[in-house]
Amino acid sequence: MLHLLGVNLPDQKVVSVALTYFYGIGPLTARKICSRLSFHRECKLSELTESQLNQLSGVLSEMPIENDLKRKVSANVQHLRDIGTYVGKRHAMGMPVHGQRTRNNSKT
Repeated sequence: MLHLLGVNLPDQKVVSVALTYFYGIGPLTARKICSRLSFHRECKLSELTESQLNQLSGVLSEMPIENDLKRKVSANVQHLRDIGTYVGKRHAMGMPVHGQRTRNNSKT
């Protein structure tokens, strides 16, 4: 297991798959990061050199991931609640926000 920026990443996974273990990085973003750093599509995490790992951590440190992103999202939701928007009220009541039906689901 490789410990990078507070997240344990499995060594035998492909780099683009292992990057999705970070909160805020999906498959598309992971592929973009790999292409930006010119990693092979099937390159595993254990095959990376120390300099490549340093480049990877440098790129990841520039992005809002993990706690920074969680804090940003919760601040946005709190702002919506504070100004009293419809979406903020739905968040406060714990009800669906994006127009889903409430007749059958989300009663609990």
